[in-house]
Amino acid sequence: MANLIVDIGNTALKASWCDGITLGKTYRYQGERMLDYILSMTEKERPEILVLSSVRHFSPQNIHRLEEVCDRLLVVDESVLESYGLPLWMTPDRAASIVASRYLFKGRGCTVFDFGTTLTVDFLDSEGQFRGGNISPGCKTRFKSLNRYSRSLPLLDAPEEISSEGHDISSSIESGVISGIMFEIEGYILRNPENINVFTGGDAIYFAKRMKNSIFVVCNLVLMGLALIAVEYDQKD
Repeated sequence: MANLIVDIGNTALKASWCDGITLGKTYRYQGERMLDYILSMTEKERPEILVLSSVRHFSPQNIHRLEEVCDRLLVVDESVLESYGLPLWMTPDRAASIVASRYLFKGRGCTVFDFGTTLTVDFLDSEGQFRGGNISPGCKTRFKSLNRYSRSLPLLDAPEEISSEGHDISSSIESGVISGIMFEIEGYILRNPENINVFTGGDAIYFAKRMKNSIFVVCNLVLMGLALIAVEYDQKD
């Protein structure tokens, strides 16, 4: 019997069936009926462990519905964070990324960049201890903010190519947003030159292609971390 791992972020749900830490096909859903989507994934197969990582609140009634469709439900909450020595204010997706990075790069310091609605940057020392992290607006959030909070700037998206300086409104926005994020990344890398640099999240590949430094791209880092949490939970139980 396989485990089902589910990560609900600010804009989308990602899920995967897994055997141990081996992930299967990744499913993605954007919409308001996330509980129904999770339940639909269990119609043909009952998970042994269903792991839920969510930045959104689930009512006790909805938690009960999830408990009914699996053998064991594990919600990544403060007790899980505490068991991994992570601060209780941390979101569960960031915690899962750290768990996976500890496993993949054991004995090495890491700087973990997660490119989503927000850009989070987390720092691990060579012993896997969390040393702190930062949050700033993600790429799409920066484009949307310029459009929303100005009277005249258009809504744009990340281009395939940018110039070092803009020569009209559109190219100025594109260069400003993308170059700003690149300078941000490079600053963190220069500040922690001994660390392994790990990119994950929706825009990870976009920015990795533009880096001159050595980068490890792990697109499903959060899901891998949740799979590891499920395995360790099973071993303790």
